[in-house]
Amino acid sequence: MSLITPDIGLLFWMVVIFGAVFFILAKWGFPVITRMVEKRSDHIRDSLAAAEKARLELESFASEQQKILDQTRAEQGKMLAEASRTREEIISHAREEAGAEAAKILAKTREEITAEKEAALSELRSEVSTLSVAVAEKILRKELRTDAEQLALLDRLADEASSAPLN
Repeated sequence: MSLITPDIGLLFWMVVIFGAVFFILAKWGFPVITRMVEKRSDHIRDSLAAAEKARLELESFASEQQKILDQTRAEQGKMLAEASRTREEIISHAREEAGAEAAKILAKTREEITAEKEAALSELRSEVSTLSVAVAEKILRKELRTDAEQLALLDRLADEASSAPLN
């Protein structure tokens, strides 16, 4: 028997065995294999769907993250603007207070200078009047050494007082 040219009997038995093996595989093997292939296919399909869902969620999270970052940056900008405005208000208020305080100090200093000036003028007037009285006393003593001179001065002052108009 040659393998290149098989006999009719060998062909018959080969066909019968092939048919039996095919029948057994078709009855019990192929359903298990197809079930496993379908199960694997379902698993792959589910995995792809889950991956797509995860990708969409990741994109959603990325967009939410970007929104949150934008909101945070906007709030940061607002906070910085508010802090800058508050700083400017504080500086302006401090300048106003300093200006008011300087004006008060300047007014107080001017009042003190005026008071000191008035006190100095009053003291000067007092000194001048004291000196004038002393000088007048010395002049009168020198001129009015006698009783006749004193009486003549008194008469003259009385005449001037009577001739002066009353207010």
